[in-house]
Amino acid sequence: MGSRSPIGDQPFFSTDVFPWIPRLEQQWTEVRAELDALLVHRSALPNFQDISARQRELSDDDNWKTFFFAGYGLRMEKNRELCPRTAALLDEVPGLTTAFFSILGPGKHLPEHRGPYKGAVRYHLGLKIPDPASACGIRVGGVTAHWQEGRSLVFDDTYPHEAWNNTTEDRVVLFVDIVRPLTFPYSLMNNLLMWGIARSAFIRDAKNAHDAWEQRFEALKDRRPAT
Repeated sequence: MGSRSPIGDQPFFSTDVFPWIPRLEQQWTEVRAELDALLVHRSALPNFQDISARQRELSDDDNWKTFFFAGYGLRMEKNRELCPRTAALLDEVPGLTTAFFSILGPGKHLPEHRGPYKGAVRYHLGLKIPDPASACGIRVGGVTAHWQEGRSLVFDDTYPHEAWNNTTEDRVVLFVDIVRPLTFPYSLMNNLLMWGIARSAFIRDAKNAHDAWEQRFEALKDRRPAT
């Protein structure tokens, strides 16, 4: 697909080719502030495998938490209301399909795996990176990188990749999938396929699981005493 895409085909991409990245990096502290407010409820946030059953191959504990804003075009409106600044910034990202806070707990390791489809690329914005930063990392196609707060990584998840957090604190990134830039007619074919994925049983099941969690989360917040 490299010859069909202006960004080429490699494990990591230069952030310079994505003009929307500087604005996210400039505003990252606003996103971090909304994240910090959510982390008060960390234990109540959903495990990734509880939303997406496919993630059970990677995680079966409570150390990979999520907070979704969008999934294949489906918007999580109540979550967006809780983080309005983050939601507004995500609305400026062209081709966004999926977005969430990805919370990797202390000592968590996601074993090597690979995405099934090359029609998207993955973006991470570092939000909460514990010290030492060298103890948190991601390896994609044999190339290792480390997150930094307020800085971005863009990579191709169809390469074998793994991630780890060898610290005693949470590592959190803003996790975004965007439609891979392609030349015509491949761009049209890709958009049609993305449209079909968004209407698949897999996505419907994930949305239903998220909606059920959302109702429980609303009830939990309603029970908390005012401060």
